[in-house]
Amino acid sequence: MKFWKMNGAGNDFIILNNLEERLPLASLPRIARTLCERRLSIGADGLMVVEAPREGGDYRMLFYNADGSEGEMCGNGARCICRYGFENGLAGETQTVETASGTVTGKRIDQRLYRVRLNDPTTIRLDAAVEVEGVRYACSYVELGTPGLPHAVVPYGNLGRADPHELKELGRKIRWHPSFPRGANVSFYEITGEDSLRARTFERGVEDFTYACGTGAGSMTAVLTLQGKVSGHGVRVEMTGGTLIVDAERDHSRIVNLYLTGPTNVAAKGDVTDEDLVMG
Repeated sequence: MKFWKMNGAGNDFIILNNLEERLPLASLPRIARTLCERRLSIGADGLMVVEAPREGGDYRMLFYNADGSEGEMCGNGARCICRYGFENGLAGETQTVETASGTVTGKRIDQRLYRVRLNDPTTIRLDAAVEVEGVRYACSYVELGTPGLPHAVVPYGNLGRADPHELKELGRKIRWHPSFPRGANVSFYEITGEDSLRARTFERGVEDFTYACGTGAGSMTAVLTLQGKVSGHGVRVEMTGGTLIVDAERDHSRIVNLYLTGPTNVAAKGDVTDEDLVMG
């Protein structure tokens, strides 16, 4: 199998082109679990697989989390796969990518910078506070696309100085909170300036913090735009692996357009030789 290893602001992925590889879909969860295992294989937050389009897009993106579970969509992944699609002749500088949560449009800004229009927010609950071990945490809840990609958005003071273990445990407990029957990605944030945030996201399927989360950045910006705490224009979201730019267009109580812009990096290209996968 030929693969690319890419990352968007440190959120890293393995990409396989199933138009060429013709792998059975039933094998993809196991391939994801094997290849995404850090230290034992290539290592990544997720696996993305290019498939033939079904609804008139340029191609279809299948996304698998590191634990092999299928994800609805991934914002940084979509930016990376748009670069993959352009550089492999699957699409032009503007492209449409079919995902499990609906079609995403992407645009090449320059060699490394890509912008995608995220799935529309289909659910936003600004007051979705949760209680964890007797402590009540302010929280908002967002779903992007259909079926919705779920995000819990939680303000957290002095996030930059947070104890990593305590924050991870809180993220895990909110991720599995009964208020979110399908689970939720948990994005903690603090406002650091005008239209500037610091954020970290505990992601489903990875079950840990990733270096960046594009849909998390979009969900946070959507909530804060509706709350009047950011303008929605060129909002800078600083994450561990880099800075993402989000634009959220507000129409009264709705967000009607949500754009994510950020860097991409092609870290490696090559052949999968993992013997645990080949011999298993």
